[in-house]
Amino acid sequence: MTFALARNWWSLVIRGILGIAVGLMTFLWPGITLMALVFLFAGYALVDGVVSLAGAAHAAQAHERWAALLIEGLIGIGAAVVTILWPAITALSLVFVVAAWAILSGVAEVLAAVRLRRHVSGEWLLALAGIASVVFGVLLAAVPLAGALVIAMWFGAYALVFGIMLLVLGFRLRTWEKTLPTHGTVPLHAH
Repeated sequence: MTFALARNWWSLVIRGILGIAVGLMTFLWPGITLMALVFLFAGYALVDGVVSLAGAAHAAQAHERWAALLIEGLIGIGAAVVTILWPAITALSLVFVVAAWAILSGVAEVLAAVRLRRHVSGEWLLALAGIASVVFGVLLAAVPLAGALVIAMWFGAYALVFGIMLLVLGFRLRTWEKTLPTHGTVPLHAH
């Protein structure tokens, strides 16, 4: 999975740009309605899940570890589907759907960072993004009645920070990916 992640650095860049865009949109339109929040979250989770599944497919084709990417992709798509198929979702239910998605995705990202650290510096960004996801999910679960506007602002802040971290990590992996051989042996250290 580690080399597939480096070779698919672009997927992290796309997810980072998407996160930054969602974060900025949330802050530019703070009076977001609950229905808009539902669709904003569903769209973000769906695209994030599809990009993760694409990364898993590329990793599987390269005979590298792909399970964490597959799980993260399925979690994202599952959260999007639950959110879209339940259009009358209440603010409280949405909070718990978003919280579960953030916690489970965050754990998958931390696990991927642990595997990545053996091969490249900068994996702390992915671990930090995963920790941010878990913290965001725990905060939402701990204060579910905070209200749609507060939840939108929290989600916007999370998406913005998460997006920046993924963008930076994606470009760092792009630099590291250039040092990977196309065939044959793999370098022991990437410094």
